Amino acid sequence: MGQELLSFCPTEVKRLLWIVGMLFALILVLQHLELPYGSNLSSVLTAGQVPVEKNSSFRARDPSSTVNMVGNESVSNGLDDTATHPFHEIANNNMTSDLVSDGSGGSERTLEIDEDEDESGSLVKENTTDITLSEGRTEKGSNTTDPGGNENTGFPTTPPAYPRVNPSLNTSPVVVETDVGAPIISVDSNVTLVEKDQTPSSEKTDKSEQLHSGLNETGKDSSVPRVPVVNKVPEVPSLEVYTISDMNKLLHHSWTSYHSVIPQWSSPADQEMQDAASQIENAPIIKNDPNLYAPLYRNLSMFKRSYELMESTLKVYVYREGQRPIMHTPVLKGIYASEGWFMKQLEDHKRFVTKDPQKAHLYYLPFSSRMLEERLYVQGSHSHKNLIEYLKNYLDMIAGKYPFWNRTGGADHFLVACHDWAPSETKKYMAKCIRALCNADMKEGFVFGKDASLPETYVQNSKNPLRDLGGNRPSKRSILAFFAGSMHGYVRPILLQHWENKDPDMKIFGRLPKSKGNKIYVRHMKSSKYCICAKGYEVNSPRVVEAIFYECVPVIISDNFVPPFFEVLKWESFAVFVLEKDIPNLKDILLSIPKKRYLQMQMRVKRVQQHFLWHARPEKYDIFHMILHSIWYNRLHQIKPR
Repeated sequence: MGQELLSFCPTEVKRLLWIVGMLFALILVLQHLELPYGSNLSSVLTAGQVPVEKNSSFRARDPSSTVNMVGNESVSNGLDDTATHPFHEIANNNMTSDLVSDGSGGSERTLEIDEDEDESGSLVKENTTDITLSEGRTEKGSNTTDPGGNENTGFPTTPPAYPRVNPSLNTSPVVVETDVGAPIISVDSNVTLVEKDQTPSSEKTDKSEQLHSGLNETGKDSSVPRVPVVNKVPEVPSLEVYTISDMNKLLHHSWTSYHSVIPQWSSPADQEMQDAASQIENAPIIKNDPNLYAPLYRNLSMFKRSYELMESTLKVYVYREGQRPIMHTPVLKGIYASEGWFMKQLEDHKRFVTKDPQKAHLYYLPFSSRMLEERLYVQGSHSHKNLIEYLKNYLDMIAGKYPFWNRTGGADHFLVACHDWAPSETKKYMAKCIRALCNADMKEGFVFGKDASLPETYVQNSKNPLRDLGGNRPSKRSILAFFAGSMHGYVRPILLQHWENKDPDMKIFGRLPKSKGNKIYVRHMKSSKYCICAKGYEVNSPRVVEAIFYECVPVIISDNFVPPFFEVLKWESFAVFVLEKDIPNLKDILLSIPKKRYLQMQMRVKRVQQHFLWHARPEKYDIFHMILHSIWYNRLHQIKPR
């Protein structure tokens, strides 16, 4: 019957059926073998697509730039085409292989820690030791490019299921080709986005073991979760010393080139942040404001609009997890009080805190870097690996219990830490977070456009932090310059070598005699035109805020120190910056400032003072609101406006 039927069919129909059959057979063979016939065919036949890289709205995409990702870290190849300086490479810009490390370049870093003192030079209990960090683990990633493919911009509207992490596993990365010309190394499904490439250290304290053992099982899904794309951090000019002028340029560069994280799925909070970013970018011009003195700010109109939107929009989710006293235990006195006061006031502030994490724009990691050191550091160990491990275990718990860390790789999370060790403790596992740090050192990984400089404030009386506020009027300030303190670091001995007991106008001392309420120290601050803020072991010093507190023009001698609220305030308008190498010329530099200019700066110190004061209950534009604004503002600069 079949032969009889075919005999009646035209020859053309037979030929067509034969062709269709052959094509069908060919398709079946190709789908079975998935032969490497190019990226376009591969993109059709494979399903494991990863979200593509996106740039922020402040800079056009650089097609020559490639990004490699290891865990939740990214490494960029290719220089920014808008750069005007030679940039040092964050990663080895080699077309055959990329060397990816934790930021230390595989070298050992020695961190010198000693006692610190209060503003009178009295010693505050601290550790006397040298700390050596050895972080040399590296991982190689392929640099094979894939020029083809179709752009994938869709994100799920609901969180995907995340497999539970077994930190004991040390699995190999899986290379997944993307459609933007760079492979992305995706972690195995058994490794958290917190963990990168190293096997967890076996040196854990009992407390960190307890925390780690308390992690909850969240599923056994063997599928690989989609990795949030972490775009490159702006490259930084490789300079020995960054002047305030250099920092101004870097800040502007970060605003035009910083690449943020593309979330795995969108949320209503993202849309609200986009709207806010757009409104700030198009803020109405304000020339005068009764509460804000325009010459103090980089852009008064944008700052005021940003602050208003923060007050009306921002919602922060504070993770409730974490063991006391390292978590949720604010320290309200001493030189590290800033982190404690912020923690206390944020957790008590119903205006900004939400109990619904789905509505949050930012997520706060409420640990105290001071208590972390006090409770976990082993005296004489010359290592704080167990402190880093404790924070890693905490993040593993957060990432395992909630989807929010994994959604952005931590880019919408923030921490506030004032201890000197905080930059090194957080630079690896919290590298993508917004880090508000007192030790805001350009040479220690501070990232413009992401990190915030936290004011270091010495609080003597937690019940009355404003005690002794203010100082003498300019005509009653008979001392040209004043400094007193212990000989920490290398800068202060040089300062005393040149100026101690050398000139009656220069009151430069070591430690002052103890007095009740530090009256001698306070009297000198209130009676000096310029207050010297010389670095100790680290770039930060509580004297910067003390000078403003006592209405004395701060003279900052600390190379590579990023001053607090730098993204908003025009520090040159009310402070003097002297390079460390210019200490022998200190008096000439100060005398070269005309009297009119000094009076102007001293008046501006009084006007900017409101931004550096702690109140028992937060007040508009005070230090609590300014710290929160810095975090909010930096996050907005990573968001694409509508």
